[in-house]
Amino acid sequence: MRYRSLPDGDRIPVIGLGTWRMGGGSEPDPSQDKQVLDALHTALELGYTHIDTAEMYGGGHTEELIGQVIRDSDRKTLFITSKVWHTNLHYRDVLHACENSLRRLGTDYLDLYMIHWPDAAVPLEDTFRGLNELVSAGLVRHLGVSNFELDQLIEARQLSTTPLVTDQVPYSLLDRTCAENGLLAYCQEKSMVLTAYSPVSKGKVNELEKLTTIARQIGATPTQVALSWLINQANVIAIPKSLNPEHLRQNLEALDLLLGEDELAILNQLAEGGKGEAAQ
Repeated sequence: MRYRSLPDGDRIPVIGLGTWRMGGGSEPDPSQDKQVLDALHTALELGYTHIDTAEMYGGGHTEELIGQVIRDSDRKTLFITSKVWHTNLHYRDVLHACENSLRRLGTDYLDLYMIHWPDAAVPLEDTFRGLNELVSAGLVRHLGVSNFELDQLIEARQLSTTPLVTDQVPYSLLDRTCAENGLLAYCQEKSMVLTAYSPVSKGKVNELEKLTTIARQIGATPTQVALSWLINQANVIAIPKSLNPEHLRQNLEALDLLLGEDELAILNQLAEGGKGEAAQ
C-alpha cells in the first residue's frame, strides 16, 4: 500500500474503498448483505485498509455491515472514515451522530470524521465546536470535509483546532471541477489531501477511446489507467467502489501502474476535453 502524508505527520492510504450504495441508498437494503460482506472481506484480504463510509449510506446499515467485518480484523491496521449528514450539523447533533456511527461500526474511534455536505443554515462554528470536542475526547483522530467549495474549505480550516486533513470531492478524467476552481491547488499548497470520489465517473471513463488505447498498449484496464492518472498527482487519493472481487484487485493494482510522460500528456489533454470525447 502507498500512503499520503497528513498535515500532522500521520498518513492515509492512497487508494481506499468507497461504500456508497453498499447496503442500500439512503435506506437499508438487507438483500445486498451477503454480497457486501463478501466484498468487504475480499477487500481486506487483498490489502485495502482505508474504508470510507457515512451515516447516510444505507440509513446507517452500511456502517453496520462494515462493523461486522472490522471486528474480525486488527483495528489498528485500518483507517476508517465516516461522515456526518447535513441534517446533523448542530453542536449536539454532531456529538450524537458520531456516537451512533461508532456504535454501528463497533469501534471506539474514527480515524477520520467529515462533514458530508455543508449546510448554509447551520454556522460552521457550531459544527466545529462539536467536531473539535470529538477530537479532544479521543473519539476522532482527524477531521475533514466533503463537497466543500474553496471559500467554505478556507473557513473550515480556520475553525478546526487540529489540522484539517482533506476535502472529499468528485475528481476524474471526466470531472476536473476541483482542478479548475482552485480547490486542488489549495489543498496541495496547504499540504492537505484531496480525496477523489467517483474517480472513474461510474465507469464512464471506459468510453474514452484514447484512454482505452493507452490501457491496451500498456497491458492495463482503462479504470487502472484512470486511477493511476489521479493518484500520481500530488496530494490526491481515490476511493473507488466495487463489489466485484476482480475489480477490487485491479483497482488496488493501479498503485503499481507507472505512466510515462507520453501517456500522461495524452491523459492530461484528454482530461481537459474528456467530456466532449465521451459525448461523441
